[in-house]
Amino acid sequence: MHHRTDLIYRYDGSFEGFLCCVFRAVYQKEDPMRICPQEEAQATLLETVVIDTEPDKAQRVRKSIPAKLGMDAQRVVYLCFLSDRPDKEVMLLAFLRLGYQLGSRVLRMLADERVHKVLTAARAVSGEAHLLKGFTRFSQYGGALVAEIEPKNHVLPLLAQHFKARMPGESFLILDRTHQMVLICSGGRWQIQTAQLEQLPRADAQERFYRQLWTRFYDTVSIEDRYNPQCRMTHMPKRFWGMMTEFQEDNRPWALPEVSEKIK
Repeated sequence: MHHRTDLIYRYDGSFEGFLCCVFRAVYQKEDPMRICPQEEAQATLLETVVIDTEPDKAQRVRKSIPAKLGMDAQRVVYLCFLSDRPDKEVMLLAFLRLGYQLGSRVLRMLADERVHKVLTAARAVSGEAHLLKGFTRFSQYGGALVAEIEPKNHVLPLLAQHFKARMPGESFLILDRTHQMVLICSGGRWQIQTAQLEQLPRADAQERFYRQLWTRFYDTVSIEDRYNPQCRMTHMPKRFWGMMTEFQEDNRPWALPEVSEKIK
């Protein structure tokens, strides 16, 4: 049956909202040219359909993915949705349509462009989140731990579970400066909010002392004869360095003389 294509879907930007878009597209036999969050609304001559987020519809689609495509597909769909690709919603809709037809073997159809695009985006998100689990650096501000990151993708939901499990008794924030969002975790619960992120205040003397210790440790364990900057950039991409304590010039020994005296 012919699918109507002269449409644009707008939704609230949430994963549940996107699942409601899938529900509408499948049951109304529509194939929208674009699916985008409300805040990205632009003037267009095409008919625009606002998709409300309805939990029961979202849940039906959520359950249908592992039931018809398998559990691995459920993870792939969520990871792809967290990517920063502007066309991710349309990509995912095409992938899901194919998966509903073919079942779990859809993930093995790597030569199909619809599958390849989704898997590539999912791998990028998963890989970036994996690196940030090791590269994120926390500092203490007023009894809470605060970290800053500049990711390409929306990785805060993936980092939330990792750091909540790793620091169960701590209250912490992770500031995503790329997307102007903040992850707040306290009392074993977490949430993500949009925010206008300001510059963090200067760290107090004790925090600067510990930064100096970490930087000194990093310098001390390095092996001069095995220095290989190209290898380091392969395993620790340079785009992460700006938010890592050991690469910030303000934390070098010559930048904190009062701390250096304590270490001697």
